[in-house]
Amino acid sequence: MTRYFDDLETRTPEDRAADLARALPEQIARAQALPGYGDTLRPVDPNAITSVEALSVLPVLRKSDLGKAQSGTPPFGGLTTLSPDGFAHIFQSPGPIYEPGGISHDWWRVGRFLHACGVGKGDIVQNCFGYHLTPAGMIFENGARAVGAAVLPAGTGQTELQARAAHDIGVTAYAGTPDYLKVILDKADEMGLKLGITKAAVGGGALFPSLRQEYAERGITCLQCYATADLGNIAYESEAADGMIVDEGVIVEIVTPGTGTPVKPGEVGEVVVTSLNPDYPLIRFATGDLSAIMEGVSPCGRTNIRIKGWMGRADQTTKIKGMFVRPEQVAALVSRHDEISRARVIATREGEMDVMTVQIEADGGEPETYAGAVTDTLKLKGRIEIVAKGSLPNDGKVIEDQRSYE
Repeated sequence: MTRYFDDLETRTPEDRAADLARALPEQIARAQALPGYGDTLRPVDPNAITSVEALSVLPVLRKSDLGKAQSGTPPFGGLTTLSPDGFAHIFQSPGPIYEPGGISHDWWRVGRFLHACGVGKGDIVQNCFGYHLTPAGMIFENGARAVGAAVLPAGTGQTELQARAAHDIGVTAYAGTPDYLKVILDKADEMGLKLGITKAAVGGGALFPSLRQEYAERGITCLQCYATADLGNIAYESEAADGMIVDEGVIVEIVTPGTGTPVKPGEVGEVVVTSLNPDYPLIRFATGDLSAIMEGVSPCGRTNIRIKGWMGRADQTTKIKGMFVRPEQVAALVSRHDEISRARVIATREGEMDVMTVQIEADGGEPETYAGAVTDTLKLKGRIEIVAKGSLPNDGKVIEDQRSYE
């Protein structure tokens, strides 16, 4: 029998709509009072915004808007209801973009996802999300606290020590990117260590079916969530593993990419999210991700709408090894060297791991010449291939994702 995190997960459509009709006007009013929104929301009557459908009259807020607002009013662009020192944490993500963080009960709403994974009191979670500057490590730390689990704050790297700690401490659950768990498991096998991990809560990258199956064969149930640094948890898998259930603290719309116009049910479009977090009321925040709303509700009994999960990017921005690579970063790489005419980043998979290859158009030269620039601008190490000038496809792409999501 399914045990739910709280009663919100099993509300009837009528109860959920009634709760939303109360919560939305309050959140719109909070946002209207913030200087970061300027005049964009002021003409709106908050009391008229009582449903998902009513949201479509409001403008879309994009990541680029956050950057502009933050450059004028640091660090949060006048979009939070608390002053910077009113938050427990301040994070920096690539851009740079600054995000607030709280430590109150399930502030990021990841506890709901961990509960769906079966993680709770008695578990020890090896948290392999990063703790340095970016928020993912603390996001999952907060979620583990909400469900009563202990945490090994492992971060990334030092795989031998990770495997040894997992064995010695008796870790039962993993949190991190989908493929790093395999690195730890393989290292433990190499060291002759038996691990007790039976649950995995992953995010920050695609969970490919073959990798999920490999974990299942090892006795590990692996489920994924869809979360961002700005919004926290947006949607998550349950034990039914049938689509991703939208979190109870956000409202999800699917719109035509580049617009705020909702698509027809079932059509693929850009994910736009309105957060009900009173500390950081992001209204119609465009994630840049593609997905689609599924028909019906989850077989697990949770009644909120489901999305199909991550289906690519509305722009060329691509997540590789858990990090976003953006077109403007590729442009910065080209601009650093006069002899580079064009560059193209290609994402592939090898042995259940992401691989980044950077093709550089130049008149000869050695790949090692550009290794430092690649790491500095793309924030990732990758293979470098020097190709002849004029040989890259003239299709407008600077980032190509060749990974299969089937």
